[in-house]
Amino acid sequence: MPSFLDSCDVPDWSIYLTPGAIERQLGLFCLGAGEQTHGSENTRERALGCHALVWLKEGRGQLQHGPDRQLHEVRAPAMLWLFPGVLHRYRPTTRWRQAWTLFSGSAVEALTTLGHLDVSRPVRHFADARPVDRAFSRLLRVSTQHNPVQLASALYDVLAAAATTTGDDVAAQLAELASTPMSVQDYASELGLTVKELRDAVRRTTGSTPHELVLTTRLSNAKVLLAEEDLPVAAVARRVGYDDPAYFTRLFTARVGMSPGAFRRSGSLSAPISSL
Repeated sequence: MPSFLDSCDVPDWSIYLTPGAIERQLGLFCLGAGEQTHGSENTRERALGCHALVWLKEGRGQLQHGPDRQLHEVRAPAMLWLFPGVLHRYRPTTRWRQAWTLFSGSAVEALTTLGHLDVSRPVRHFADARPVDRAFSRLLRVSTQHNPVQLASALYDVLAAAATTTGDDVAAQLAELASTPMSVQDYASELGLTVKELRDAVRRTTGSTPHELVLTTRLSNAKVLLAEEDLPVAAVARRVGYDDPAYFTRLFTARVGMSPGAFRRSGSLSAPISSL
């Protein structure tokens, strides 16, 4: 029985899966999983036909990646993100102990847009490996249980944990500041970042821009205030960061599809925030 990352000497094992038509409709499905060790010898160069995550539990070395054969330093704990059709090779300098999974599905495009799948970032290191360890252990366990819904859920958990590296809570910090009227430059300075660093961090987490995140956060907060408190629209506008209530009303109406007053009368928090 596999030991799922809980031993220093995990025996090599693997399972390969062939999802049926219904399983593929889930949008994300596992094609294989397992655990293995590598010595200090280089592996052969190859390209996969699907996406893969390799969770390096022990070891250090380099990942050779891409058509230019760029070398990326690797030290455990680290996640290697491998992409279909992209050449890669492991160049360990010590023994590598790793777990891996292969996956595909229609959700891949959305995950790419959200920055979870970024071919320019094939190696990500972690100060705290425990969240990824827990998520990957569950994925390995579920991969042997023939439950496609649980397996898809476990894959999403691994992807979420693997994408949350140091600094990726920037979007949450920006959302907390959203009701304070500031420029993007001021938000970046408040968070100790350059504008580019702020934009890159928000894109990795949400797939959007800092401006869009601030806007949607303000409107979401406004919907809560309108639905749950008896405040004038002008007061709601000021609470979420707009000194001009007329501008707030026009913006709210354009994005939500109804005026603040109409939204309050509808009593609905489910009204979507539309794209302009």
